[in-house]
Amino acid sequence: MSSSNLTKKSDSADHFDSENLKSVVNDLLQEAKSQGASAAEAGLSVESGLSVTVRMGDVETIEHNRDKGLGITVYFGQRKGSASTSDFSLKAVKETVKAACDIARYTEDDPYAGLPDKNLMAKDIVDLDLYHPWEITAEEAIDIARESEDAARAEDKRITNSEGGSVSSHTAIRVYGNTHGFLNAYNTSRHSISCTVIAGQNDAMQRDYWYSINRDAGKLESAADIGKLAAQRTVGRLDARHISTCQVPVIFKAEVAKGLISHLLSGIRGGAQYRKATFLLDHLGKQIFPKNIRLDERPHIKGALGSAPYDNEGVITQARDLITDGVLQSYVLDSYAARRLDMQSTGNAGGVHNLFINHDDISLDAMVKEMGKGLLITEVMGQGVNTVTGDYSRGASGFWVENGEIQYPVEEFTIASRLQDMFMGLQKIGNDLDMRGGVITGSWLIDNMTVAGG
Repeated sequence: MSSSNLTKKSDSADHFDSENLKSVVNDLLQEAKSQGASAAEAGLSVESGLSVTVRMGDVETIEHNRDKGLGITVYFGQRKGSASTSDFSLKAVKETVKAACDIARYTEDDPYAGLPDKNLMAKDIVDLDLYHPWEITAEEAIDIARESEDAARAEDKRITNSEGGSVSSHTAIRVYGNTHGFLNAYNTSRHSISCTVIAGQNDAMQRDYWYSINRDAGKLESAADIGKLAAQRTVGRLDARHISTCQVPVIFKAEVAKGLISHLLSGIRGGAQYRKATFLLDHLGKQIFPKNIRLDERPHIKGALGSAPYDNEGVITQARDLITDGVLQSYVLDSYAARRLDMQSTGNAGGVHNLFINHDDISLDAMVKEMGKGLLITEVMGQGVNTVTGDYSRGASGFWVENGEIQYPVEEFTIASRLQDMFMGLQKIGNDLDMRGGVITGSWLIDNMTVAGG
């Protein structure tokens, strides 16, 4: 292994040479083979960033982070060993490879272990426009954070306290290679502005927030708008009431509905399937949503937060349907889970990439009007979701709706059902799409849930 590739390094992802880092990973793989491994895969990442928080006008935190890490997995036949280090020195890297090899030599054979199938490796790597560094100083970030918090505090006199305005900017480079001959790297960036404030009236207090996140800082919402919306959301929760136990339709706002899709993903991941620990066991080809529902993955959208040219194993990512006409078409699989299920990797080692659920041509306001009477959920809390049985029971807060209009905020109640029934009871999806992240959805109207009030 050549030491020159390991010494040409900087602590900043912005200044790392991808070709140099690819050489480091390649040297790792060669070292593994020289120590007797029949196959190996290695990954390397370097990240740098700035985060600041301003609270009540004063600077509360300034954090600069520069992190790096390297990991290798080796195979001796179907025996597997893994090791990692944050030290890129030649000695540390050799020791890390040796540690992985020592582990593999003493583990039991696993008939499903091994690299992904060679024919699934990404070949023509497309540039997805994921890297937009933000040349921002700590002082400039402080000014933006302060602007957001100032706008929130000025929006309404009932904003009495703050948890702060925050700005963060992070860049990273990730390299992955394996002994199939796959070796690639790409840079990413992620920037955000957020604000969280507290409102008080009489003896009641409420908190809420808003944030914007994007790979390109120039596409973030303005700091002032973020602060104003955080304040409006917070003040809107004041004078919350308790409600009686009932059964009513429920609308989950888009940012909360994302969680319902996360529960779906938990149920169709390969690990849950082969362990037989999911409420959607063996549901491939079965109806789990109404016939008008489609859920599809779009991994190659330029500049999107969930985009990736290949997954964490180098398997090419592809546009595909998970659900068509309400019927489950595919599980979410890495190569190991795929082998356990006698299937093929779906390119989802590390997660899904830009998952969209189709929506109706209806606004949130129109959906509230159509619901007539029920609940608009703006926050859920607690851990009452069992993805083995599908039982769903969570604390919540939001707004009571009657005569097609929001009447007043409500809190301290529980909503309960089964995920299976909630999915089949999905009536409408709003056009108020929340694009912040790798799961994109509008608000959900579900026909009926049990509400346990005070």
